[in-house]
Amino acid sequence: MPGKDRSTRRYFLKAAGGTALAGAMVRITLQPADATPAMLNAAIRNVVGEASLRTGRVKLDIPPLVENGNTVPMTVSVTSPMTADDYVRSIHVFNEKNPQPYIGNFYLGPAAGRAQVSTRIRLADSQKVVAIAQMSDGSFWSASVDVVVTLAACTEEL
Repeated sequence: MPGKDRSTRRYFLKAAGGTALAGAMVRITLQPADATPAMLNAAIRNVVGEASLRTGRVKLDIPPLVENGNTVPMTVSVTSPMTADDYVRSIHVFNEKNPQPYIGNFYLGPAAGRAQVSTRIRLADSQKVVAIAQMSDGSFWSASVDVVVTLAACTEEL
C-alpha cells in the first residue's frame, strides 16, 4: 500500500488474511478429548501415588439423577475431628467422562473446623464421580457415586 503506514493493525490483518487465503485451505475441527476410565485411574494415581485407597470416612453428596449437567450440586464431607493431630489435609474430586478427569482440589487444615466443601460442577455425561480425602497421617479415603445425566454439559458442537 503506497503512502500508507504499514505498521497499523488494519494493514497487518489484511496482509495476514490474504496470506492465509493464498495458502492451502485447512479445516480444523476442535472436539473435547474422549475421557476414559483409564484417565480417571491415572489422575487418581497422580494424587495418591502408590498409597492404598480405602473406602469410608468420605461422604460424596451428589444427586444420582440430574436433568441438566451444567450445574450439578456437590458436597464432600469427611469424618474427622479436625484437631492439630488428626485433620483432613486435602480433598480431591475426579470424574470419569468429562474432557478432563480433575474436578477440583481443596486444601484444608485444622483451622478449617469442619472437613466439608460444597460447589456446583459440570458433567459431560452419565458417569462416576470420585472424591478422595488425604488425612494428616498420609492415609487416603474415598467415596464414589454413579450419576445419570439426562442433558449433558461440557460438550459443544463446533
